Amino acid sequence: MNIFDRLAPFIQDFIYQNHWEELRGNQVAACEVIFDSHDNLLLSSGTASGKTEAAFLPVLTDIYEHPSNSVAVIYISPLKALINDQFKRLEQLLLDSNIPVTKWHGDASQTRKNKLIKNPEGILQITPESLESLITNKRGACLSMFSDLRYVIIDEVHHFMRDVRGVQLLCVLERLKALTGVNPRRIGLSATLGDVSVAQEWLNTGTGRECAAPIMDEGKKRIRLHIERFVNYADKRDLVERDAIGNIERTDSGGDIGDREHYEYLFQQTLDKKTILFTNSREETELVMAHLREIALKHKAPDVYRVHHGNVSALLRENTEDEMKSEDEKIVTGATVTLELGIDIGSLDQVVQVGAPLSVSSFAQRLGRCGRRGQVPQLLFTFVESLKINSSDILGPINWNYIRTIAIIELYLKEHWLEPIPPLYHAYNLLYHQTMSCLKSNGEMSPAGLAQSVLSLGCFRYIPQKDYKLLLNHLIQIEQLERTESGGLAIGRAGEKIVNSHKFLTVFLAPEYFLVKDENRTIGTVDKVYPVGTHFSLAGISWETVDVNEKSKVIFVKRVPGISVVDWDVDFEVELHTILVKKMRSTLQTEDSYPYLSERCKERLQEIRYITRNSGILEHLVTPLSEKKYAVFPWVGTRQLVTLHYALLQRKIKSKIPWNMSVYLEVIFEGTKEELEQIIFDILSKNLDTYGLPLPDKIQIQGKYNEFIPLKLLRKQFIEDFLDFEGLRNDCLLQQ
Repeated sequence: MNIFDRLAPFIQDFIYQNHWEELRGNQVAACEVIFDSHDNLLLSSGTASGKTEAAFLPVLTDIYEHPSNSVAVIYISPLKALINDQFKRLEQLLLDSNIPVTKWHGDASQTRKNKLIKNPEGILQITPESLESLITNKRGACLSMFSDLRYVIIDEVHHFMRDVRGVQLLCVLERLKALTGVNPRRIGLSATLGDVSVAQEWLNTGTGRECAAPIMDEGKKRIRLHIERFVNYADKRDLVERDAIGNIERTDSGGDIGDREHYEYLFQQTLDKKTILFTNSREETELVMAHLREIALKHKAPDVYRVHHGNVSALLRENTEDEMKSEDEKIVTGATVTLELGIDIGSLDQVVQVGAPLSVSSFAQRLGRCGRRGQVPQLLFTFVESLKINSSDILGPINWNYIRTIAIIELYLKEHWLEPIPPLYHAYNLLYHQTMSCLKSNGEMSPAGLAQSVLSLGCFRYIPQKDYKLLLNHLIQIEQLERTESGGLAIGRAGEKIVNSHKFLTVFLAPEYFLVKDENRTIGTVDKVYPVGTHFSLAGISWETVDVNEKSKVIFVKRVPGISVVDWDVDFEVELHTILVKKMRSTLQTEDSYPYLSERCKERLQEIRYITRNSGILEHLVTPLSEKKYAVFPWVGTRQLVTLHYALLQRKIKSKIPWNMSVYLEVIFEGTKEELEQIIFDILSKNLDTYGLPLPDKIQIQGKYNEFIPLKLLRKQFIEDFLDFEGLRNDCLLQQ
């Protein structure tokens, strides 16, 4: 019997009605795993490749033929918007099935939630935070709701694996298993995975199952790529344009001419094309879209410009998503990471990336947003450089972001490489969170019982009991916990304030936000007060503050013309992997040409190659910058570079990383280049005691709830989970 014949009748009807010519390869493979084994399942394939259907077709068939006595399927998503999007798709698929689907998040209907508690059945769509809330606050309801749970489908697995929310999710699923005694199969969906085996191990955590990961040959895909470049001159010299006979046509101040040319270029390139325009920060998104709207106004073109990021209100974001789904609307949407994930926005004409992608994984996600439904993916990169005419720094004229972009493209398209996901072995802030959550759910527990419940969770298997004992004693001292008369542990006076806050369920850092309102319409949020009369940008529109209610954290605004700026205190952090840094080096070493570069970009690449080859940084570990300043180029990733930085400080040698994504160290040293090289080789030749490094007292991997963790443990987490001496030594010695 072929796979189609094994599907439930309502699914067969759905396939006929929607004129599917055949099942895709991943859908057939998923059906075979679900129907013919008891394994977990990992589906990794490109965006719009039918992964969601691949998971649900066999799962729905199974629960249709063998009805569950409770909720049968939990679908877990990182975003409420994804849940809403998938809800609409599932409703269509389930029309004739008698299988209900229920959304469960902060904006979902309370009536529908109550109905599910009374009569648990079908599919539950939920976020990790809402699932944690259920298990913590409604243990009794969970026993009946999930007593016959068959499947847990986790969407955007790569997103969870890179985030502390992934640790939270795995802990909650294991706690649910312990509570109900049910061990459902897990199905993970992802568009961008490097090492599939790591994702399989992650998905299997706490289940005791094997994980099948069918490998699908998606074939070679055509891609249209182009990179263009614009220049600002930092000395604001006058730029003069002359006609054919030498008469002056125009004189410009050179300070921002590149920016103006860039915005005009973006306007022309996105005209009448449905586009997502990605930037790497919310500020830049707001600024670019405000300029495009101004240019459109000048040209009397329609206002098709929208903004989509986490600080724009959910209603405005949903309106934008709906507009983009329309085939007739040629909407241009400026976005950050919020549109990297798989929200259905229909077919796009192109994706534009302003500046360098943050990583190969980010590039893969953004590339996956275009070329849907049979189109050839079209991706345009633009760069604006601010150049100093006479730079005294020999490395100053090198645009590392530009070189990184080429390296990212080459790694992904030619070598199919993606960054591996770094482990979170010592997530002490999550250990605190799960401890408090367990106590809130269970009430008083003995120290041994609490340790058994929490440390048995798979995510904490690398944390020894002595660390947990240290944490518990510290939490008692700061009144997060208290000892009871019977010798047990309960939530303390200070801890009650934390666990009873509506913010307790979230494990990611988020600043205090102020709500921005235009009369009664919510525009979004900002993380600082803009005083009355101040102009700022949000959702691509300029606003003027007319009133501020600091107690309610609301800023009232009115719309004003022109372009304004906005800034957020925190934006995206990223680190470079050694393989990417090595690829940047080889890009500079070779004579390879890249067909996707414009003529101006090709010239710029040749110029950078000339500078790097003459500077010596491609061959030598140490390069003099001035009399006592040296550049150290070990050509390793961020973690390894940070390790070398502290190892040099241990030798009393001043060292710093010049900027967030730098590929080299800047070192102040009284001796010669050769002497500095010898010191570095001496460091590499010995076993480095990372616990003896001169780390700052409050060094830590950033995380919510770190304030409740002993500094000793935060320091250990940084050393064990971030520093990488072995990687530094191996990669450096291999290159020499």
